[in-house]
Amino acid sequence: MQTSNKFMDDMAKLATGAVGAAHSVKGEMEGVFKAWLDKQLAGLDLVSREEFETVREMAEKARMENEDLRAEIETLKSK
Repeated sequence: MQTSNKFMDDMAKLATGAVGAAHSVKGEMEGVFKAWLDKQLAGLDLVSREEFETVREMAEKARMENEDLRAEIETLKSK
């Protein structure tokens, strides 16, 4: 036999409402934190991955040219 208990129904509704509110607050806090983090990172003057890779390639090319020139100088010195 099943009985209707008003107190238990009210508690279930309250718990359901609290879970919904907590979920909403969680989503809002994540949004606020993400906006704050984006703002902080924007102020750090960081380079993008693409810029980093471009400069790295330039440095590698310059290093190889430097080694070639050094070898050429050594060859000229030995003559």
